Amino acid sequence: MTDLLSQRIEAKRGDLVALTQCLIRIPTLNPPGQHYHDICELLRTRLSPTGFACELIRATGAPGDSDRYPRWNLIARREGTRPGECVHFNSHHDVVEVGAGWTRAPFGGALEGDRIYGRGACDMKGGLAASVIAAEAFVEQHPDYAGAIEISATADEESGGYGGVAHLAGLGYFSPDRVQHVIIPEPLDKTRICLGHRGGWWAEIETKGEIAHGSMPFLGDCAVRHMGAVLQAFEDRLYPAMATRHTDMPVVPEGARQSTMNINAIHGGQPENPPGFDGLPAHCVPDSCRITIDRRFLVEETADGVRDEVIALLDDLKHRRANFNYEIRELNRVVPSMTDRDAPVVTTVASAIREMLGTDPTYVASPGSYDQKHIDRIGKLKNCIAYGPGVLELAHKPDEWVGVTDMIDSARVMGRSLEKLLLP
Repeated sequence: MTDLLSQRIEAKRGDLVALTQCLIRIPTLNPPGQHYHDICELLRTRLSPTGFACELIRATGAPGDSDRYPRWNLIARREGTRPGECVHFNSHHDVVEVGAGWTRAPFGGALEGDRIYGRGACDMKGGLAASVIAAEAFVEQHPDYAGAIEISATADEESGGYGGVAHLAGLGYFSPDRVQHVIIPEPLDKTRICLGHRGGWWAEIETKGEIAHGSMPFLGDCAVRHMGAVLQAFEDRLYPAMATRHTDMPVVPEGARQSTMNINAIHGGQPENPPGFDGLPAHCVPDSCRITIDRRFLVEETADGVRDEVIALLDDLKHRRANFNYEIRELNRVVPSMTDRDAPVVTTVASAIREMLGTDPTYVASPGSYDQKHIDRIGKLKNCIAYGPGVLELAHKPDEWVGVTDMIDSARVMGRSLEKLLLP
């Protein structure tokens, strides 16, 4: 049966390429959240004729949801001929901004050799397409399977997943009595099983000053200089401290096995001139400066400890630096998530990798969080992994691509996993 299913998946290579290209050509940019309904409709049109009952669910009231940019999600479910467990493939359909440096059309879906190029190709429309092909081929080969298969395409993973998996988990769609196994086809490589991810703590820090004429800065108080002191304290104290902390989690790449922090944005003073305006700025001392920080932490740390470390550094500056004043606002926090290596979905996919690809899997953890966090914390479902085609380091880069052969191989592993979980 395994060989026949593999042959059926291989025969769908052209269909897999075409579906991936169609998905890439829908520019589901987040922010702001464009064309979410379009991509869900494409998938509903695709899956409904093959027996999948499809629901389009809007995350009304979620962060970012509006009538202009509604947060649409699709869940497609196909019941088997008798009771059994449910295997769910969850992919996010949103993609990040294009950025500079592309040599191909970002939403062209160009096929060159074995590669399909485009924003979202590896992260993660290629994985979404592979899961669709795997499920369709499995149903064709084994129409009498037990249990159920679900495929979801969800919103906003790139901005936290609150308009997608978090919303659906809150509605019970990932409760353990409804779904038993979840595979998220993130681009971790076809021989890797991702067990979980690091934690994240995001915050905005604002330093305060006093506005004055720029020719007489001694009459004001420059908030940008105060922020410079914050950045210097990070360099002198926080970054060296983080560099000493390492995790036992199998995080890849190696540099992410320590605590890290990125400064996402900085802004001080008056707003930038709008496009087309070529006038000069006014002469003012800035009375405010803001940065946004993205602190990734290890399972050996706590979110409260991460927050308190930053606050302690700022409070120390307040005592040592004249007129230093700040405000800090927590934007989001995500605790680390890890699935046990002996969980059913892990051992099943591991066995399928050995049988289909002829190699032992590598067990890893992701440097960034993905939607497993919501399935774990809100859905209370622990039997969840990330497994899918693609090169992780290509995510969010110019000329992003996904390999067709890698998608076929991943689909073969997904199909074999369905055989192991849903056949008598």
